[in-house]
Order: sequence, then structure tokens, then C-alpha cells
Amino acid sequence: MTTPRVRQGLVLGMSTLAFTVCFMVWMMFAVLGVPIKELLQLNETQFGLLAATPVLTGSLSRLPLGLLTDRFGGRSVFFVLMLSCVAPLYLISHATAYWQFLVLGLFVGLAGGSFSVGIAYVAKWFDKDSQGFAMGVFGAGNAGSAVTKFLAPALIAAGSWQLVPKVFSAILFITALLFWFLSADNQAHRSASGASLREQLRSLKDPAVWRYCQYYSIVFGGYVALALWMTKYYVQEYGFSLQSAALLAACFSLPGGVLRAVGGWMSDRWGAQSVTWWVLWVSWICLFLLSYPQTQLQVQTINGPVDFHIGLNPALFTVLLFVMGIAFAFGKASVFKYIANDYPKNMGAVSGIVGLAGGLGGFILPILFGALVDLTGVRSSCFMLLYGVVWVSLAWMYFSEIRKSPVLGKAPAPNSSIAQGEHHVRSAKA
Repeated sequence: MTTPRVRQGLVLGMSTLAFTVCFMVWMMFAVLGVPIKELLQLNETQFGLLAATPVLTGSLSRLPLGLLTDRFGGRSVFFVLMLSCVAPLYLISHATAYWQFLVLGLFVGLAGGSFSVGIAYVAKWFDKDSQGFAMGVFGAGNAGSAVTKFLAPALIAAGSWQLVPKVFSAILFITALLFWFLSADNQAHRSASGASLREQLRSLKDPAVWRYCQYYSIVFGGYVALALWMTKYYVQEYGFSLQSAALLAACFSLPGGVLRAVGGWMSDRWGAQSVTWWVLWVSWICLFLLSYPQTQLQVQTINGPVDFHIGLNPALFTVLLFVMGIAFAFGKASVFKYIANDYPKNMGAVSGIVGLAGGLGGFILPILFGALVDLTGVRSSCFMLLYGVVWVSLAWMYFSEIRKSPVLGKAPAPNSSIAQGEHHVRSAKA
């Protein structure tokens, strides 16, 4: 008979492993899409749609999966979800037409919905003082994006692109079995199972939920979009090989995942509001610098014309991406610390709503990235778009929260989700 602490550790460890593998599968087209783009002669917009298609179903499934987790518990929902993705993932290795990749990508994308299952499952095993850290550890499974960038290029180099979905499907199946036999269930965590669907969705009326959706669409949606886009960006902007480009892109994906636990600890220590505010500012500055395109200038001087080149070299570009990856990691944890504080009794539903918004950002943004490149011919236009989105979020956060609260220090936690909703309504009207 295992002790409660051991069960707690197993739940956290196995959930984090399962989410890492699910995220690895979810981000597979970040690397796999590059040889497929060449094979099918896709334009930038078509590549963006291919890369983002799994993100669509992963996003749309987050809310219903969160509701199912509140009702039936995270262990069984997580297990069934992983098993349902194994077959379509394997079938990608036999796809030959663009529409086949899109259809199979929709089914594989269900793996991305694992976040709203796991975050609610894990949070209920920990008390309030350590929830932020525990959810941060689980959220470090975002590093699965970096695992894809390490593993997929090696598999392509060792065999062919068809080897990637075959190996990934085997890994997902084994992980599902390990999760089922090593994790645990607790009937007491299904306290919301008696609540009606209408009661669970009542939080949609809370303006704070929509604000958290906006924050998460940046720190998670932006993370997913750039994780999908950066390998190809390095190949086309700087001329790196696929293997080198994937490794450099991992400098953004890896800290954006593994440091989420640090963001959870910071949110426990200083409050979700303070962490989120500074995350947005750091992101805004990085995106401003990343937005500047490679530019050639010719200046007329007394000695004749002088040519200047303005633009980021690969080293500086990677450093800025690394810093922004760290900021996004902290932000992903701080947003869910808000939710754990405000909605402890229906966290599955609220995390599903917020996760859906973040995932939709990860779906829409790569398509917009491709469309902007096709329209303007400027590859850094992806950063220009994100810069504008972050600017809007900073303004929204200032007028709704920061103007009435201390920027430094831990904000007081509300006693209930309803009280918090009323507090935010009053703040919005103030």
C-alpha cells in the first residue's frame, strides 16, 4: 500500500511524462512539416495550415476534456485520450496527399487536449501553497516540443520522414500503459461530478476568465505558434540545415517548457498578477527587437554612398528567442495560478476554457504567419503580429488590474470563484 505522498509523486511524475509525450506528438509537424512541404511543394500559408491543424483539435477538445475530467477523474480520461491517438499517428507514415495529412493531423491533435486533463488532475492532489509549483512541473511537459526537435531530425536522418510517426506512435502507446499502471485515482477529486453542464460553464460569464484567455493566448498560443514556425524560419532566413535549425529552435522550445515549474514557484511566492505583468513586458521588448527585418540602407555622405546592413544575426536572434521562451514559461504557469486560486471547484472547466483560447491562438497564428509572409515577403512579420497582440494585452491588464493593485508583492487570493468574479467585475467598472 503506497503512502499518500508516494501516490502524489507518482501522479505528478507520470502525468508530466504523459503530457511531455503528448506535446511531442502534438508539435510533430514543426519538423516533419519541412520535408513534407518540399515533397508536396506547399506555399507558406499551406505549410502554416499543415503545422497548425493538430493544434485546432487539441484546442477545441480542451473544454470538453476538462469537463470530463471534473466528472470522471483525470486518470481514465488521460489514458483513453492517449490510446485514441495511437492509430491515426501511425497512419501518417502512409499518407501521400495533402488532404490526408490534414485529416490525420486533426485526429492526432487530440493529444494536445491532454493539458486540460492533466492540469486539473494534478492540481487536485496538492494543497494551495504548492499548487503553483506542482502545476508548473506538470506544465514543463511543454518541453515535448524540444524533444521533437531533437528526436525527429535524427529519425529523418537515420531513415526517412515516415519513420517519425511510426516511432512516435510506439512511444505514445507505451507511455499510455505506464501511466495507467503507475498513476492513481481519488474519488474525492470528482467533487464537481454532480454539477450540471450549465453550472460548469457559468464561469464563461466572468470577465476575469476572458482576460486569462487573452493572457494565455500569448504565453501559450504564441509559444505553440513559434515552436511550430521557428525550425522553418532558421532554414529559410539563415540557411541552416534541418538538423541545425531544429536544434537552434529548441533554444526557444526547451526553456519555454522546463522552466514552467520555476514560474509556478514564482507565482506561489509573489503572486500570479506580478509574474504575468512582467512576463508581458519582457515579451513586448523581445518582440520589438525581433520584428525588425533584415534591412539594407544606403546613406549619401561627402565621400559618396555608404551601405549599411541592419538586422539580427543568428546568435542575437537566438538569444532573444531564448529570453522570450523563459518569459513564456513563467507566464504559462502564472496564468494557471490565477485559475487555481479563483476556481478550485471547477478547475477542469475553467482550465479547459482558457486552454482552448490558448490553443486556438496556437492554431490561428501559424496560418497568419504564413499569410503575412506570402503577402509581404517579410519573414519577421510573424513577430510584428505578436508584438501587436502583446501590446493589447498590456493595456488590458493595466486598466483592469495593475492600475488598482501593487505591481510588486503577492496579491491577496480570493475566498471563492464567485467572490473573485465579483471582484473583477467591480475592478473592470472602476
